[in-house]
Amino acid sequence: MSDSPLIDSLTAAVEARPDDLTLRLHLAELLVGAGRGAEAIGHAAQVLAREPANVTAQKLMTSALGKSAPAEETRGTPAPVQQSVDWAAMEQDLGDIVPPRFSHEPEPVQGHEDRTFDVERSTVTLADVGGMQEVKKRLEVSFLGPLKNPKLRTLFGKSLRGGLLLYGPPGCGKTFLARAVAGEMGAAFISLSITDVLNMWIGSSERNLHDLFDSARGHAPCVLFLDEIDALGHKRSQLNSSSMRTVVNQLLTELDGVDGNNDGVFVLAATNAPWDVDSALRRPGRLDRTLLVLPPDKPARAAILQYHLRDRPVAGVDLGRVADATENYSGADLAHVCETAAEFAMRDSITSGEIRMINQQDMLTAVREIRPSTDGWFATARNVAMFANESGEYDDLAAYLKKRRR
Repeated sequence: MSDSPLIDSLTAAVEARPDDLTLRLHLAELLVGAGRGAEAIGHAAQVLAREPANVTAQKLMTSALGKSAPAEETRGTPAPVQQSVDWAAMEQDLGDIVPPRFSHEPEPVQGHEDRTFDVERSTVTLADVGGMQEVKKRLEVSFLGPLKNPKLRTLFGKSLRGGLLLYGPPGCGKTFLARAVAGEMGAAFISLSITDVLNMWIGSSERNLHDLFDSARGHAPCVLFLDEIDALGHKRSQLNSSSMRTVVNQLLTELDGVDGNNDGVFVLAATNAPWDVDSALRRPGRLDRTLLVLPPDKPARAAILQYHLRDRPVAGVDLGRVADATENYSGADLAHVCETAAEFAMRDSITSGEIRMINQQDMLTAVREIRPSTDGWFATARNVAMFANESGEYDDLAAYLKKRRR
């Protein structure tokens, strides 16, 4: 309560009728007369927010701010036209008392935010990849040789850009091989899956893809690994969604380097279904080289088995015999064999109460229980190699299938 009952009554009345501007101006006039200018400013500002040309409110605001009031108009002389209120200056002066009239904060763009991609430095090299000698030779010619020999690269006009499509049955180490290439080159490594790109908002998926390639260019030399490329670059003729077709178009643009220089960006893509990849992605200058990654050979299988048994209690296991019994098994299948053999030994240890080591019998029993997961893939691939190989792009697959049949 103040020392003026009239001001208190008018304040209560204004709170009850906030849109009564005449009442609010009368209260502001009394507040100025009582020396309570800060309170009067708030009421005068409320009136000016609704009626910017209100002369009484302008005079009260001037008086409340402690400035001299304008001289009274001469009788009979028309009042001069009032200038518009400088709202920017007013908001600056009254920012602590009256909130701003309009908010100028930019609205966020739906569906897009600044993306950051994990850039790794791989410690794995090709020496850590068991077997796969033909694959290693192809990688040496396509990527590693030109990088390690800059003079020869210049002589033969070989650019530090390119794309390689790795395909083959699942679980055969395509991702591991890509990391090994990055480690061998001493290059940055960025791995991308379809969930990193696709977004429900129109245009955001394309923007995410552009940001990804920009990040790779900024960390060159860089190995950019596109996993499950058949999902991201599916044949446009088979797509019912126009948004997915624009994503494929954006991927083609980024591979061409139209908006940026792709020198030093090595694109490695992996798929289990190369026949579903849009043909435009496999044209020269894009993913123009293809490499078949087959199930591990015998030395590679022995190395994989040894790797997955390294921290387990093992006694008397003949890795050579187990490797002979696991032809056509993928790396994932071999890991499952080791896991199953460990379960056998652990089950017996729980039953007897004494620790039993994993032995040769456990390994062979696990092999008999687990069938190679690559059989289904080769059944599909055989149809492609026989009836859809007019261009010869699957000649290496056809040659392997003939050898496998024999």
